Amino acid sequence: MKILLSFFVLFFCASILAQNTNILQETDPASVGISIDRLNKIDAMLQNAVKEDQVPGVVALIARNGKIIYHKAHGTANEKGDQLDKNAIFRIASQTKAITSTAVMILWEEGKFRLDDPISNYIPEFGAARILDTFNESDSTYTTKPAEDQITIRDLITHTSGLGYGVIDGDVRLKKIYAKAGITDLFTTENISIAESVKKLAKLPLHHNPGEKFTYSEGLDVLGYLIEVISGMPFDEFLRKRIFDPLGMKDTWFYLPKEKHNRLVAVQHLKDGKWEKYPVTFYDTDYPKKGAKRFFSGGAGLSSTVKDYATFLQMYLNHGALNGNRILSRTTVQSAMANQIGTIWANGPKHHGLAFAVVNDHGQDLGGEGSSGTFDWGGYFNTQYFADPKEQIIGVLMKQTQGTTTDQTSWRFRQMVFAAVDD
Repeated sequence: MKILLSFFVLFFCASILAQNTNILQETDPASVGISIDRLNKIDAMLQNAVKEDQVPGVVALIARNGKIIYHKAHGTANEKGDQLDKNAIFRIASQTKAITSTAVMILWEEGKFRLDDPISNYIPEFGAARILDTFNESDSTYTTKPAEDQITIRDLITHTSGLGYGVIDGDVRLKKIYAKAGITDLFTTENISIAESVKKLAKLPLHHNPGEKFTYSEGLDVLGYLIEVISGMPFDEFLRKRIFDPLGMKDTWFYLPKEKHNRLVAVQHLKDGKWEKYPVTFYDTDYPKKGAKRFFSGGAGLSSTVKDYATFLQMYLNHGALNGNRILSRTTVQSAMANQIGTIWANGPKHHGLAFAVVNDHGQDLGGEGSSGTFDWGGYFNTQYFADPKEQIIGVLMKQTQGTTTDQTSWRFRQMVFAAVDD
């Protein structure tokens, strides 16, 4: 009995020690079962991508068992040719979504709402959901019909609400309707809050009945405002207090402090064989450091570093805890990784959970994607990540490009990372 008790005490102490360890420190790749030769091939691939003008610059991080085994930068940070640093800050766009979803689940754990509650319970402007019926091309007027169901919080997390995505929407009709209504998409320097934008959005028609299909949407922006309503705090402050500060994510912001401006990588496009700063279009790429700085987009607004984002992913690999701070319960993480969209992605290599796309058995067997349970997503400006709970591997790859390129680094990086396992 004493031996058994001693075992449990030692196990408990080891668990607490692991949570309090500053785990994302560099270590020898071989010590965690990764081939150094194959890491060198990944490094050469990234260097070659810069040399061939697939990308102007790239920062990559690979971690296993909570230890960094690769963290390097190649290429340039801007059109002036400044050398890219491995601690550079990137606009992570849709990688914001997983962080917003995590914030939602923090409040859910506190019993503030149920995931299948109608969003109109908390943001009454949504009222009764309606679907687009007819559309007049000449003046963008339209008619609607009642939806069969109401938009729920779960629908918003999983992109099954029927909401659209404005300027990047695949349906030209909804794109025009959003533009006419003055919906703010993705990121902005304009003087508007998420509350103001979401209340406009709430009045617009849906693509389809909630829960019926997957339509990439501004649902996570709605949830950013929900967090403000439920918590009584500005969304950016909530993230800082409940996620960023506890995890030590000091370089993750909606709008960068002035002292961090020089670390922001420029968004570039290839023009006449030369990398140039991307021009102002429907947004200004300098939004993280200029303008009104009031629009905290839960779907696309954050900027970060590869190490900060790897830290966030490690918290999930640790079943919700890191550095002595529990962000989510282990049971919540389990639910977050489960299939939340039923048969909507039937026969595909992944399902959608409560924060990520998640590789299933079919995706695992196809090869190159990681083990079943690997979760991932990416961002509008060419950033990607994945984390494999079985192999305890994290990969984060960040670039900042727009327009057509020959970039092949995303799939090659992921495929080669898993091929580097050597244990």
